[in-house]
Amino acid sequence: MNRTVTSTQKWAVSNAGFSDNLIQSFVETTLTQVSGADLTPEYLETSRVSPGSLRYYGLGLQNGPYTVTLQFAKTVFASHYTQTSQSLGRRVFDIYIQGNLRRKDFDISKEAGGVHRAVARPFKVNVTENYLDIHLFWAGKGTCCIPEQDTPTTPGKKRRPGLIVGIAVPVGVLILLLLFAVLYMRRKTSEKDDDEDLLGLGPRPKTFSYAALRAATEDFNPSNKIGEGGYGPIYKGTLSDGRVVAVKQLSAASHQGKSQFVTEIAMISAVQHRNLVKLYGCCIEASHRILVYEYLENKSLD
Repeated sequence: MNRTVTSTQKWAVSNAGFSDNLIQSFVETTLTQVSGADLTPEYLETSRVSPGSLRYYGLGLQNGPYTVTLQFAKTVFASHYTQTSQSLGRRVFDIYIQGNLRRKDFDISKEAGGVHRAVARPFKVNVTENYLDIHLFWAGKGTCCIPEQDTPTTPGKKRRPGLIVGIAVPVGVLILLLLFAVLYMRRKTSEKDDDEDLLGLGPRPKTFSYAALRAATEDFNPSNKIGEGGYGPIYKGTLSDGRVVAVKQLSAASHQGKSQFVTEIAMISAVQHRNLVKLYGCCIEASHRILVYEYLENKSLD
């Protein structure tokens, strides 16, 4: 087994499996250009090699929903072997994300329509423990290993020797995954930092994730709608701790910016009056602007 952690400690890679030949390097290189890729060609010149099991771990993620796009291209078999050996290589494996089987018997060449052609597959993922687990697993189908050299066509004449490899997952998987995930993490981290700075203007209320409020209101189910305020609809919801709340979702038509929204929250939080409904917190995530109030029967939130 081979394990690697990047210098930023945000990604880790695990290689496992059996090979009858010692693999000196778990990275292979190809100079053949891959078509149909969304990345610059230089990113597709190297591929990570694994005898049977290859896992990527994205570390330090914020919990919540993500879209993970995996991009594949068949390169290594075609780079190292003669035409006869190339025809024998069929890269087939299963794709697991967060421990769940997402694709069975995934064949890169078949999905992409040939060798040195990229194919992308997006997956919806929910991160709950601050890490992402992507597992590419050879389950016995396709090619595990191929001969070091072909059977000579002319007696005594040997073909160019090849390299025994197991299932070699092309670089498109690693690079595109890293690119999408890192960019997504940076965007979410930037939003989180901005929100924390803005919420420091006054008494800081609790912040809720958009995913938590979606769950509380059953994805803002119309049956949970209890009113329509001046700035948007109001829903009844139940938080994970059992509290019943009123969730006021500001509409895009309100034209209220983030700084004005947060300033208003700080003002509401600073005011305590028996005739005012208590503000539990808010959600400022991407374009979502949501206020979470104490739920009281027959009370207005306007």
